[in-house]
Amino acid sequence: MTKGIKKAIFPAAGLGTRFLPATKASPKEMMPIVDKPMIQYGVEEALSCHLNEIVIITGKHKRSIEDHFDYSYELEAQLKKSGKKQLINEINRLNRINIAYIRQGYALGLGHAIFRAKPFVKDEPFAVILSDDIIPPEETLLKDMLALYKEMKCPILALEKVSMSEIHRYGVIDGVKEHDKVFRINNLIEKPDAKNAPSDMAIIGRYILTPDIFDILEKARPGRGGEVQLTDAIRSLLKTRQVYGFLYSGKRYDAGDKFGYLKATVDFALKNPELSKVFRPYLLEVVKRFRG
Repeated sequence: MTKGIKKAIFPAAGLGTRFLPATKASPKEMMPIVDKPMIQYGVEEALSCHLNEIVIITGKHKRSIEDHFDYSYELEAQLKKSGKKQLINEINRLNRINIAYIRQGYALGLGHAIFRAKPFVKDEPFAVILSDDIIPPEETLLKDMLALYKEMKCPILALEKVSMSEIHRYGVIDGVKEHDKVFRINNLIEKPDAKNAPSDMAIIGRYILTPDIFDILEKARPGRGGEVQLTDAIRSLLKTRQVYGFLYSGKRYDAGDKFGYLKATVDFALKNPELSKVFRPYLLEVVKRFRG
């Protein structure tokens, strides 16, 4: 269904400052949502779309990400002794996938992180997944974007309507509706204030990009916040090729934000059949207590 796209990039070299002190020495991407680190949800999403070649851009204090997707012989031996075969299958389920790790070196922004993947991607189109944007497994956002790429052969950005009070946190597009959920993008602005925002359609953490973005990123200078901004590079790309946005209307959790992280944890816990048996009554108790 998506012949030609096999690779997914996971930028994971950020400092995770919104979760300090928890992320001082531990990666934000390894923070658990119920019983899986948030990056695993993204990896499973990629695999469900047949993106079987994955590169994770890492940095200092990120070694636990590599360990997570590797074998743990001591743990497996202990679980065998305890007869916990189901847990063995669960921890080994992702060990056989192709994952490459590239160090970013310096936290110079999303654009710089993606540029570091150039030797891995070469001249192929690829997906970018920001693992702190959690999309529930039942949603089809990435599959829909890949299908749109197959039709358009152009970069595709995931979009979501956000409130103007939150618009300053996102890259925002100026675009024209082509059909259904598809928008032809004319311009992008990184983190505008509400007065200067061209629309309420924000770019969220799923991208399908083409390899010509690397030429732009290689020459890019730091923009807002002193970082190489992917939004700026895509704006430059608009001079030579069309870029489209796909408007997503399903559920998304910004797990890079404390409130979004808590919402994801609660909702995913309630979807767990065993856990929800005890967790749902507890939540009802909490609500009752706060109501007085």
